[in-house]
Formats: sequence, structure tokens, C-alpha cells
Amino acid sequence: MGSEDKLQSEVNLEALRHSTSHIMAQAVKRIFPQAKLGIGPPIKDGFYYDFDLDGAILSQNLPRVEKEMRRIIEDNLPLEKKIVIKKEAEKIFKKRNEPYKLELLEEIPDDEVTLYRQGEFIDLCRGPHLKRTGEVKFFRLLSLAGSYWRGKEENPMLSRIYGTSFYRKEELEDYLKRLEEAKRRDHRRLGKDLDLFSVSSDLGAGFVIYHPKGALLREIIENFEKEEHLKRGYQLVKTPHLSRARLWEQSGHLDFYRKNMYIFSSGKEDYVIKPMNCPGHILIYKSRIRSYRDLPLRYFELGTVYRREESGVLHGLLRVRGFTQDDAHIFCAPAQLIQEIRGVLQFALFMMKIFRLGYRVSLSTRPTQYIGSLNSWEKATDALKKALEEEKQDFEIAQGEGAFYGPKIDIQMEDALGRLWQGSTIQVDFNLPERFDLTYIASDGKKKRVVMIHRVVLGTMERFLGVLIEHWGGAFPVWLSPVQVRILTVTNKEDSFATRIFQRMRNEGIRVEIDDRNEMLGHKVREAQLDKIPYMLIIGAKEVKDGLVTIRKRNGENLKEIRLDEFIPAIKSEIRSK
Repeated sequence: MGSEDKLQSEVNLEALRHSTSHIMAQAVKRIFPQAKLGIGPPIKDGFYYDFDLDGAILSQNLPRVEKEMRRIIEDNLPLEKKIVIKKEAEKIFKKRNEPYKLELLEEIPDDEVTLYRQGEFIDLCRGPHLKRTGEVKFFRLLSLAGSYWRGKEENPMLSRIYGTSFYRKEELEDYLKRLEEAKRRDHRRLGKDLDLFSVSSDLGAGFVIYHPKGALLREIIENFEKEEHLKRGYQLVKTPHLSRARLWEQSGHLDFYRKNMYIFSSGKEDYVIKPMNCPGHILIYKSRIRSYRDLPLRYFELGTVYRREESGVLHGLLRVRGFTQDDAHIFCAPAQLIQEIRGVLQFALFMMKIFRLGYRVSLSTRPTQYIGSLNSWEKATDALKKALEEEKQDFEIAQGEGAFYGPKIDIQMEDALGRLWQGSTIQVDFNLPERFDLTYIASDGKKKRVVMIHRVVLGTMERFLGVLIEHWGGAFPVWLSPVQVRILTVTNKEDSFATRIFQRMRNEGIRVEIDDRNEMLGHKVREAQLDKIPYMLIIGAKEVKDGLVTIRKRNGENLKEIRLDEFIPAIKSEIRSK
């Protein structure tokens, strides 16, 4: 499909899903006239609509809503666009007792607004829409959730119905199958089932507690990352969690990022719980005079940061308030910039390959609100673009999606279900070096301005772990599995032999458990499969007599009986090869 065809297809789907959301809202209002309308936009893979109505009532009546939607579709009502003056729209929604629509109207600066009507239903909406309700064929209401009005906790909690709509029956069926698979892989469910992590209302929303297996999984990834960074000439650094607010004023974060920052007073001074790692790395760079011979300098930190996220957007590990970034900042001379960007690109794509993830690349350009000169923005954007071209990397342009201090390359991770997640980002920054007066002594003895690259490779460790859990469905490859082998005894008579094997494997660096409970073997095998253990070693009387182990994989495949001296080198080789 060409780019124009793809764009047209997306526009057509948007119109279909937007129209289906209006049909759903009309159905809800028919069944529950007291419901107040929020908003109902199309979204990726579907649509939603918010209602001020008891969620329990809606939950019990979703099949009834679907049935009423089908009646509206059968009536084949026209969706009529009407442009009216703002005062007329206010009269309409006052008469209909729609306070949320009146609030939205207040924020529209134009004298005229667009309404859409289908039968008795009227909505404040720009469109696009289909011509008639009868054009909607294949849809499904999917779920119900609570959502604060406008995403703010101080606002009323509304009930949000999610749904989806397609032009073809096969597309809907395929989507519903993928949705079921996504539910099966949901990292929140698997995190609980596999005892990896939890969140607690006692601790606070958006903060993660790692249980032993989850902490070990994270440690395995972080240790691997540290090794790979050291191989590529990065230096490990550590910076504090708290700092003076004046540092963030100088960086510009207080002007552009204040609403996402935790700020508190101590004595007569304000302090910030760090939302980013960059100012700390800048201070390390400024701690001494730098020569062109020192450059590039690459500082890497697994830095934990905290950001004020609205509770309505928090989602397991994927959206949290406290998280750790695999963060690095590269300080280089302008002539080194493109080569350094290429090095980060190569590193990021290497990591995608190691974790067997697909990816897509985009180049995000200058946003509406930004710091620095247009000239510096153009230079930074050109450098990113040239690095992508020299790496022969396909990419899309994300207009206006850059950070406030510089443009960036974003690499989205693509999981086993084809879903995209934010991963690596590479940002070129000419502005913070100006704000902090970051220089180096060039070969001619003069001070020159350094260029700064902000980058993460995997992104936030929390989000990456969430993606990884869903990508693998909890069945991690052997090198990542918190438990690589579980030894299962048939009876208690084999305990001594099993214990010797356990000690030998643990001494060899293999992560191993032993299940010597007085339970049926079938029950033990089933539990090991549910726990996603890659290998089970079954020990019975025959294995003890012959000095062998029977190997069973988590997918149910039984391997031949072999000696432990054969199995240990084989699994260690598999672990090394990743």
C-alpha cells in the first residue's frame, strides 16, 4: 500500500469509528436519558465515549446498548453537519442539560462551531463522519472503564465505553482474536501469576514493588546493559534524586515541564525530585576544563526519576510515576555529532535484535513551544536526518513531536502482536550547552561550544519490562528466565540425588529450583508449565539408578534422557548465545 493509500485508509477508518462512537452515544441516551455526554473520539484500533452515568448500570446493559446501536444502524439515519454560531450551540446544549458540552464550548475561541445530528441525537464535533449510520456494519463494544473528566483527578469520574469498528467482518474477527491474545499476555496479570511485581495503594499509585523474581529479571537486563555500554566507551555515573530548583530553572524544565515535576520547599529554598538525569550529567561535565582530546564523553546512568502523571493514565508498568531510564548523555564536538548519532542507532537496533523485537523509526521535529534559535534546531534536525540516511534506515517524519530543547529520533518497539511501544530516543541539543555554558578547548586553544546528545536505548526499565512480559507472554528465553531449570522428583526416595544435582547446577551458575514436595508428578509438571520454567529435570527411580536426568521443556516436549554432564554445557551454551 502506497503512502497516499495508507493515509486515505486511516482517514476512512477514523470516520467509521468516529461515527460508531456517535451511534453508541445515541443508543446510551435512548436507554438512559439522564446520562450526560462527555467526549467520544476515534482512537487507535477503535473508539470510546465518556458518560456521566453509574458505571455499574452501564456494565449490566452493554448488550442492550449494542442491540440499540443495531436499530440505529438499520434506520440508516443521515449524519448531518451543521455550522452554527456559538450562542446557538449553547442554547441547544443548555436545553439538553449537557454541562460537559457547555464546558467545551466555553474553551472554543471561534464564533462558529460544528455540530453533527443523526435523528434526535446532536453532538459538538468537528468530524469526520460517514454519510449515514447504515454504513457501519461490523462493530463490537469491548469494555467499560472509569475516567476522570479531561483526565484530571479533581474532576468527576465518568464511565468510558470502549469499542471498535471495521469495514470488513474478517478484520473485526482478526482484531478480536488479537485482543484475546493480548489479554492472555497482559503484563499485569502475568506479573501477578509469575510473582514478578505488584503495585499497592498503601505505597501510592504509579509506584512499583519488584518481587524477587521480578527484581532478578530486571537485574539480568541491567547487568547486560552495563556490559554493553562499557564495551562502547560509556562511563558509569550516579546522580542524586534531589536537587535545588534553581538548577531546573536554568535548564528550562521549570518553564516547560513544571506540571510534571514534584517540587517541595525546605527552609527558604525549593527543591525538585528529579524528573530527568540531564542536569546532573551536565554538572559532571562542568566539574573540570575539557579538551577536544577528551571528546566524545559518554555518561551512562540507570537513573531513577519521578514525574507527576495523572492517575487516569497510569497503567501497570507501562505508565508509572517512578521509573528508571537507561539514560546517557554524550558531549561531543560538532564534527563528531553525526558519527555519535550513528553509534547510538547501531546500539539501539542491536538491542532490538537481542530481545527479538521489531521496530519502527521516526524523526520528530520542532514543537510549537521550544527553546533556542531556529538555526540550532535546523542544524540538529539535519544531523539526525543525515545519520539515519548514512545508516540506510527507513524513517517517518513526526512533525512537531520533538522535545522542547531539541529534535529527536524515536525507535518504537514492535512486539509479537504487532503493537508499537516507545523505546529508544536520540535527541540532539544545542540549547542546554548554551544555557549551562558547556565548552571545550579546541585544537587551536580557543573555547568552543560542545554539542549534547540525550539518549535512551531501551527507554524506561518499567515500560520495557512490561513490553517484554507481553512480547514473550511470560515465557522468557532461557538467558532471561529468573528460574531456568526446575528439578522435579517423582517420590521422596529421589530427594538425595536431586539435591546433589541442584547443588551442582547452582555452582555452575544456572538458576535452578527443586520441587521435592510430596505431590503427584503431573501436578508438579503443570505448575512448572504455568510458571513458564524453560526446562524441567524429572528424577525418578530409573534416573537415580542410571545416573541420568529426563528433560521436559515448558511447551510439553520431552527430550531424551541424558547425563547431567551433557545437559549443563548445552544449557550454558544456550544462555551465552541469548
